[in-house]
Amino acid sequence: MKMTEYLRDKILLLVLHAGCMLLLAGFLHATGYETGYGMLILLFWVLVLAVWLGYGYYNRKCYFQELETTLEKMDQRYLLGELMPVSHRLEDQLYREMIRISNKSVIERIRQIEDEQKEYREYIESWVHEVKAPITSIDLMCENHKDDVTRRIRLENQKIENYVDMALYYARSDEVYKDYVIRRTDLQESAAVVLKRNKGYLIRSGIHAEVDCGDPAYTDEKWITFILNQLVLNSVKYRRETGARIWIYTEKYGDGVRLVVKDNGIGIREEELGRIFEKGFTGSNGRKRERSTGMGLYLCERLCRKLGIVIKADSREQEGTEMILEFPVSRYLLKD
Repeated sequence: MKMTEYLRDKILLLVLHAGCMLLLAGFLHATGYETGYGMLILLFWVLVLAVWLGYGYYNRKCYFQELETTLEKMDQRYLLGELMPVSHRLEDQLYREMIRISNKSVIERIRQIEDEQKEYREYIESWVHEVKAPITSIDLMCENHKDDVTRRIRLENQKIENYVDMALYYARSDEVYKDYVIRRTDLQESAAVVLKRNKGYLIRSGIHAEVDCGDPAYTDEKWITFILNQLVLNSVKYRRETGARIWIYTEKYGDGVRLVVKDNGIGIREEELGRIFEKGFTGSNGRKRERSTGMGLYLCERLCRKLGIVIKADSREQEGTEMILEFPVSRYLLKD
């Protein structure tokens, strides 16, 4: 708060004092009061007013500075009304009470929304577990009655399962900490699981895949398998027509391990590369090829952030794409 702002707020009071001074000066002059004494009275009045305004400005400035400091230290700033500094001014007390009432309403609304989100998340999770049963049944029936039609049905069923998994992991992405275990993970095995799961899709698409993941990483096996699955599906979706290939390999960097999913597909435009992790962004490739939701890479980036993994992308149009996951290793593990 600046002095000029404070005086502007007190402009009506200053006008009142100025008017009273003019009336007093006129009265003293009309009654024949000596001019020098009259000027002395007015000067004393101005001095008292200046001291009063200065004290008021200092008092209010200290109050609001304390209020700002309190606000900066708070994690949940909507609770400001509970921690506002005590003031003897009736105006501040009334404001504080109104803010507390308003904050109480906000907190109640936040809790209501959190409860609704929790109920919805629990419903999605239960729905996913229920729908997994018929998906598995369809897969078993196709496995037991193999022909060209059941192979196509099985591939489409696999797509449904992938979308169902996306819904489940998206619902859990806000509470990753409740469902993960960080431990030494064999990335070679995780990549093999992903390729085996999508074997039919890869064969039908004519894609040759190579895996060389000799370096383990410290992460959650289930979540990294899901992320890797999404990256492989993207490589399949945006493959070239002939000679499509996917390479999955690891390399060391500094104190960590880098997992790379590389393909020789159609690539990503340079102007779109910076937006591929945005929610709902499909890009020109997503609009031309198979239906894209724009959620796969967004969900991967969100889960990686929760797990402390850095995800990057490098791509050139019509040359291919590299999706890079960087797993840092703590100093504690290095010492062990």
